[in-house]
Amino acid sequence: MSAQTKRWRLKPPVDPATVAALTHDRCTPALATLLAQRAIRTPEEAREFYRPALSHLHDPFLMKDMDRAVERIEQALREKEPIMVYGDYDVDGTTSVALVYSVLSRFTGAIMHYVPDRYAEGYGVSTQGIDRAAERGVKLIIALDCGVKAVDKVAYAKEKGIDFIICDHHLPGEELPEAVAVLDPKRSDCPYPYKELSGCGIGFKLVQAFAQHNDLPFSELEALLDLVAVSIACDIVPLDGENRTLAHFGLKQLNSGRKRPGIQALLNLSNINKALSIMDLVFVLGPRINAAGRIEHGQQAVELLLARNGNEAGNIAKRVDANNATRQGLDKAITEQALGLFDSDAFLRDAWSTVVFNKEWHKGVVGIVASRLIEQHYRPTIVLTESNGKVAGSARSVKGFNVHDAIAACSNLLEQYGGHMYAAGLTMKPDNVEAFRARFEEVVRATLPPALRIPEEEVDLEIALEAIQPPFVRGIGAMAPFGPANMKPAFLTRGVVARDPRTIGNSGDHLKFRVADPRHPKVELEAIAFRQGDKLGLLRTGEPFSLLYSIEENHFNGQTTLQLNVKDIKAGVANVLEKDASAQPETATAQ
Repeated sequence: MSAQTKRWRLKPPVDPATVAALTHDRCTPALATLLAQRAIRTPEEAREFYRPALSHLHDPFLMKDMDRAVERIEQALREKEPIMVYGDYDVDGTTSVALVYSVLSRFTGAIMHYVPDRYAEGYGVSTQGIDRAAERGVKLIIALDCGVKAVDKVAYAKEKGIDFIICDHHLPGEELPEAVAVLDPKRSDCPYPYKELSGCGIGFKLVQAFAQHNDLPFSELEALLDLVAVSIACDIVPLDGENRTLAHFGLKQLNSGRKRPGIQALLNLSNINKALSIMDLVFVLGPRINAAGRIEHGQQAVELLLARNGNEAGNIAKRVDANNATRQGLDKAITEQALGLFDSDAFLRDAWSTVVFNKEWHKGVVGIVASRLIEQHYRPTIVLTESNGKVAGSARSVKGFNVHDAIAACSNLLEQYGGHMYAAGLTMKPDNVEAFRARFEEVVRATLPPALRIPEEEVDLEIALEAIQPPFVRGIGAMAPFGPANMKPAFLTRGVVARDPRTIGNSGDHLKFRVADPRHPKVELEAIAFRQGDKLGLLRTGEPFSLLYSIEENHFNGQTTLQLNVKDIKAGVANVLEKDASAQPETATAQ
């Protein structure tokens, strides 16, 4: 498998005075630089970063409409009104539903949870869901991870005598729905200090406010933080500020002996028996929870997360895991079919964008396939299929390019669209597919800077191999949990050579070697380079090269060793950075 050429870009220099203020006997200039890159300016902020505390969480009543939301819930409980807890079918939505339902069901039996069918109802608040609520006599719907743009649906519910509380984290439109409360820190009039909570994070703030108002101890909510951590990881929200605190304590809950039965059942099926990291949530739990809604129904994921014992959880987990296996098969087959189109379609080969369509493709995996295509052909990508007489699809983007805006520029050809900078969904009439493909390519060519057509790897610091000492490694480890806004640091070392390089894996896709520095013969570290088997020849020349990597611990046969996880390899030592002249001085980085 051939690895793509990548640009290496050094992060902008940080203020030397900030680095000096953060440096002390347990924090080297290199670690201080990493902290400053993460917008940490003072020793107090560094202490808060390294030692998250639940006291760092903000007062939930700082969120606009929170008082109205709590008041309406308490009215429903007092008057024994039936409540529907409604959420999207992805990980963020299903964890949100499980969290809010598990709290409110302690206070009323007149409560139901509802997740829309991905294929029959689509994303967000649906008329079918509202009709189901009306049939059951529901007077209050709490919508989670959706609803901030559901103006018409909330009005429809109001006609049926149903109130809405909306808990959303997406950017609102020009008009807010006429709900009892719209909890969304991205509202322009919301003073809440942290804007990047997940949908489940908003749900947690709602139950935190409810508990606070009713003098319930916060300790009763701590067991719910596992759900918040899973949502933060899988919805790819920034891991800074309040999210970092919530994720830290959520991981603590997940790694305790008190795992919820549904999560333990999934881990058993996945043969995972180590401490979980954010990456485990993203790559082990997330795809399985998502598979329920992709293949069968998102309600299945909620039932798994609410399961009360191991037997109940085990049965549901087997179905969820089977759905994930089905999803993997569909994902692989459709990706292969889509990649085959590049051989037969000259327009596609030469384009700056990728738009592929097959009416037989499974709607539940087109977003995953779009991500797979970007791994091979690095371009803004849209994968389309046919659903209910319309063409529907998912878009994914390359770093720095707003695919949602590009789709908006084609809106005259679309029935619906929505999403974010890097991921969006859209529907159109079948007759518009070719016109859309041409128009989207036109927009991308006009707005995508040529530099963004090449994958980029960000470099935190340039260091020497000898800088990788236990205190430095411990300092990096303490920066976890890692994720957007706090990615695991990436390091550049030049002038290294490989010892005993070899390919591993069934197809020889990966590289395993020891990396050494001829200037310091005693320093030698294990390294692994996934999907870079094509670079074996470069390593075997014996010539010095430049290495971009993160530092991790490798757990094998009960032993823990340091390992460099190689992101990229470039021949030579000069001109490997996009702006090589901006490299930071060795004295600031190699200590």
